[in-house]
Amino acid sequence: MTNIAVVYWSGTGNTQLMAEAVLEGALQAGAQGKLFTSAEFSPAAVEEYSAIAFGCPSMGAEQLEETEFEPMFMDCEPALRGKKIALFGSYGWGDGEWMRNWENTCAEDGAVLVGESVICNGAPDENTREECLALGAALAG
Repeated sequence: MTNIAVVYWSGTGNTQLMAEAVLEGALQAGAQGKLFTSAEFSPAAVEEYSAIAFGCPSMGAEQLEETEFEPMFMDCEPALRGKKIALFGSYGWGDGEWMRNWENTCAEDGAVLVGESVICNGAPDENTREECLALGAALAG
């Protein structure tokens, strides 16, 4: 059985709602899974999971949250080669550049993106929730 970690940082609760939907989609697809905040996850945990979803909103000049999430993610990067991952997050301005940059970083790391990343402007609506459920199912597959 696929064992999935969903790791996120959320300042307003929007990305947390997305994380919960990603986990729900993975569980509905038959995977085991656990939700972690970025403060609860470490590089040592990467090997414990067959797939990982990472969620972070856009911050500042379209970048990952830099005090907690980004350092954790950078520490995990060396262990992501060949790992199935998914990315998601919310934003309040810009056009999603932070996600494109993040996807490129993951590709350079050798991670295997299992589907199209999910982003939403502001709070996730029902369509975004469905996309998150599908992303979780893709991780479980």
